[in-house]
Amino acid sequence: MKTLAISTLTICGIEELPGNSAREVTHVLSVLDPDRAEIEAFGTYGEHHRVTLRFHDIIDPRPGQIMPAQEHVGEILRFGEGLRDTSAVRVKGHLLVHCHMGISRSTAAMMTLMAQADPAEGEDVLFERLREIRPQAWPNSVMIGFADEQLGRNGRLTEALRRHYAHQLAVQPKYRSWMADLGRGREVEMAL
Repeated sequence: MKTLAISTLTICGIEELPGNSAREVTHVLSVLDPDRAEIEAFGTYGEHHRVTLRFHDIIDPRPGQIMPAQEHVGEILRFGEGLRDTSAVRVKGHLLVHCHMGISRSTAAMMTLMAQADPAEGEDVLFERLREIRPQAWPNSVMIGFADEQLGRNGRLTEALRRHYAHQLAVQPKYRSWMADLGRGREVEMAL
């Protein structure tokens, strides 16, 4: 199946952006911290369409930080609609989704786009595809919850996220302490 009607999908972190400049990226979804300066690496990219969202990678409110919100996921879905609407005029395309490290917000955004593009596809299959694109994926659970709701997946995306987290803990045990240290222990508990 041709997910997102685009030929190449990439997820990365900010430090990896310069290495993707020669890869003919046509579409970029940037998910950044609100106070992050503009990223200079995109100056070396060819012509591309880019949308930037700004919120923090948190799952519980913290003073002075912006939680992922329904509106952010709505903007991701509008970005996906734009990909679909322009697919007829594209010979090929390369979508790059990034956040700070390419692990949480960007993987949640890519999962949202994949679930939107393939509404009949099983959620576990979508998470398998996500791991093929970005093996270290640990999608932000708040974002996935909003996507689940907005896409009418009736909790199935969130349940598949639990199984995905369990898979990730089995293959990358360091995530258990790493996520707990980042204030994401609730996500680790989801896997248990």
